[in-house]
Amino acid sequence: MTQTDLTAPYEPLVRRIEAEATIIGDQILKIDHFLNHRIEPGFIVEMGRELARRLSAYHPNLILTAEASGIAPGLVVAQALNVPLVYAKKYSPQVESPFISRVIPSPTKGGETKLVLSQRYVQPGAQVVLVDDFLSNGRTAVALVEMAREAGADVLAAGFIVEKRFKLGHQAIEALNEPVATLAQVERLTDGKAILRQPAA
Repeated sequence: MTQTDLTAPYEPLVRRIEAEATIIGDQILKIDHFLNHRIEPGFIVEMGRELARRLSAYHPNLILTAEASGIAPGLVVAQALNVPLVYAKKYSPQVESPFISRVIPSPTKGGETKLVLSQRYVQPGAQVVLVDDFLSNGRTAVALVEMAREAGADVLAAGFIVEKRFKLGHQAIEALNEPVATLAQVERLTDGKAILRQPAA
């Protein structure tokens, strides 16, 4: 496997977060005007292709994400790697049997979220890479790893557009022996600003 820096800060994204992010308190970073509510096609394609480049060395044959905000980056990564995308359903998650499910707490929305994945689409022996927009506490990503493994798939790595490094998601995924790729790493939120790891000079 080539030596790719999976967490090298991607400068175009770092600069946009610094310039445009809305910060609420010391926990919430909003960039939904270009990433996960209003989506800029050109920029999501650019970011997805960079994430795909970093994940390509794992040679997945399936990209797995969660509804809904993981679908856009997941689709771009899947297209770049020429493999299918499967997403776990969150909203009215009726899927045909057999299926695998997890209930995870949702600290940002309150309450709980149910993830449901049809075993028809994640089969034993699948070589899976996870992709999502944000990595925070890692609960969704850990649930996806567990569900894919329960289906008999091999999970190779996980990739995210933005990581909140002051949360424990990165460690939670690495505790499952999965490498983590991220394009921007937010060290902390303070005084209305996002402090990010900086690209190499």
